[in-house]
Amino acid sequence: MTRPGMAPPVTKPNDFGASVRRLFGLLLPHRVSLIAVVALSIGSVVCSVLGPRIIGFAVDEVYRGALSHYKHHGSGINFDKVGNILLWAAIVYVASSLLMWLQAWILAGLVQRVMGTLRERVEAKINRLPLTYIDSQPRGELLSRVTNDIDNLGQSLSQTLSQFVVNGLTVVGVLVMMLVTSPLLTVIALVTIPLSVMTAAMVMKRSKTQFVAQWKHTGALNSQVEEAFSGHELVTVFGRRREVQGQFDSKNEELMQASFRAQFASSLVMPINMFLGNLQYVIVCVVGALRVSSGSMTLGEVTAFIQYTRQFTMPLTQLASMVNLLQSGVASAERIFEVLDASEQSPDDTEQLPAPTRGRVEFRDVDFSYTDAPLIEGLSLVAEPGQTVAIVGPTGAGKTTLVNLLMRFYEVDSGSILLDGTDIATVPRGELRSRIGMVLQDTWLFHGTIADNIRYGNQSATDEELYAATRATFVDRFVHALPGGYDTVLDEDGVLSVGERQLTTIARAFLADPAILILDEATSSVDTRTEVLLQHAMNALRQSRTSFVIAHRLSTIRDADTIVVMEHGRIVEQGDHDALIAARGAYWRLYMAQFEGAFADEEDIVSSTSTGE
Repeated sequence: MTRPGMAPPVTKPNDFGASVRRLFGLLLPHRVSLIAVVALSIGSVVCSVLGPRIIGFAVDEVYRGALSHYKHHGSGINFDKVGNILLWAAIVYVASSLLMWLQAWILAGLVQRVMGTLRERVEAKINRLPLTYIDSQPRGELLSRVTNDIDNLGQSLSQTLSQFVVNGLTVVGVLVMMLVTSPLLTVIALVTIPLSVMTAAMVMKRSKTQFVAQWKHTGALNSQVEEAFSGHELVTVFGRRREVQGQFDSKNEELMQASFRAQFASSLVMPINMFLGNLQYVIVCVVGALRVSSGSMTLGEVTAFIQYTRQFTMPLTQLASMVNLLQSGVASAERIFEVLDASEQSPDDTEQLPAPTRGRVEFRDVDFSYTDAPLIEGLSLVAEPGQTVAIVGPTGAGKTTLVNLLMRFYEVDSGSILLDGTDIATVPRGELRSRIGMVLQDTWLFHGTIADNIRYGNQSATDEELYAATRATFVDRFVHALPGGYDTVLDEDGVLSVGERQLTTIARAFLADPAILILDEATSSVDTRTEVLLQHAMNALRQSRTSFVIAHRLSTIRDADTIVVMEHGRIVEQGDHDALIAARGAYWRLYMAQFEGAFADEEDIVSSTSTGE
């Protein structure tokens, strides 16, 4: 399992080509928009490459008029003709800009639709992933993949897709016009192209791993920040702020160095290509001037060709400058694809539970392990409808694992769990969990009103049912003390105390009216008096539901119908409180250790106080 706050290392180079092909696979469903983008790009490029040639005609007309005037005292420059030529040049340039604007508008919508679809797929994928995958991933790392990486991929596609289409077509169009204008100058101009390609290839190879490392370090930093913010109070209490700050500085330094190496490596392409482009420009100008002086080319043709060399070099330079964005986007895409390719939980079967649910639960010879080491072996247990089953035992005995198996958060390795005689492995998970209410030790309340939070488990509940649930769980008595009552918005932890938040989650489970109720240390955060009141409320409600209660404070489960004692994944004892105490076995030892230890501590305190120690 990956330790929280640490990103997994890069074990091997990612498959750049496969990731690019997969990205295009995401675009294919929008092929109509893609065709429109390509068609508009072609139109824009055609107009833009015709512009220099039209301007070359104007230059030739001006040159011929001026030469005729000075040599033969002719009529001079025909400004009407020059004006008409320039008007056509303006028309093709305006048309090129309009077509490019329309292409950009369609492409922006295309990319955002693809990103929206990708977000939906990632969200749906996460809902299909087993809990084992979620538990094995640092939370900040997973959040970084589904937020930062998707945003980065969207930005990369928006900026690079258009550039690659337009600049690629521009290179082809300009090359054709260059060949038409002067094959000799074209050959000279193309001498520097292999050098540019070799430079780009070397830089891409070097910067690829750097961009992968950059986003890995970004995920690690996000994980560390999320962990520190979530546990801010604990960090402050134990005085570990300097250590946390040091960890942040270390990860921030790693991210800064990886980002610097990635950006610096990719930024080398543009200056190198600019140098090669300027070298090409000088050679073309010199050879072009010689061709004009020999009469092999007109001045307008050389002028147009020089513009074409700039048009030819510029898209190559822009394509090279897109290398860093492309590498960054592909690195993010690969991290997203890793989530999409993760193994999913087994598909749901279609068998339905009988209605109404009676609540008889049977664990039949269940084996389970998180790793190779077995945790639960040969466990069998029956909970009859309406019974309250308390599960006790030392830490790591498998108490919470037992209810996680009942909820199908994890699947059993062998054996079966039956609900009203139906194997829960054959029941859709959603239907199974709709019959079960679960309250954990860690409270979870979302941003919203208290009433909205309680109704989370039963959206159709009436106000009367809501108030009945809050009275049964004693939430009603503190809600009326709040300024907004049930409409009080829970936007931060300080609105309610820890115990009040726990009571609210219990009220939510009660309002859902499940056939089976699971309380995993659900009363650990409430005071003693409230705990007693909750026990009375649970006793009144248990007649209509089967309840599983996990508790370390044994005083809270004395009235349970059955107490199950677990050690090392096995049930070592079970029975009611009195029978287990009389047996003087594992439960008796736990009970005595808890209460006699408390009494002994109290006597030590009194003794030390009386002796002045």
